[in-house]
Amino acid sequence: MSTFPSLTAPKLIKALRKLGFEVIRIKGSHHFLQHPDGRCTVVPVHRGETIGRGLLAQVLRDCELSREELLEKL
Repeated sequence: MSTFPSLTAPKLIKALRKLGFEVIRIKGSHHFLQHPDGRCTVVPVHRGETIGRGLLAQVLRDCELSREELLEKL
């Protein structure tokens, strides 16, 4: 199994924006992102914390992205 770099929420949001996602709203610490084709996801932004493996996997499923596609944009 390959290792995946630890990501903070701002880094993840920046990579998703490069893939065409836009922040449509923010409620508390949760940033809601949506792609023009309808795919959407939520990224919690907590200062100083990294995104866990399970949450990152869920974001990739929500966005219908592969790990390789995300790594290209980091």
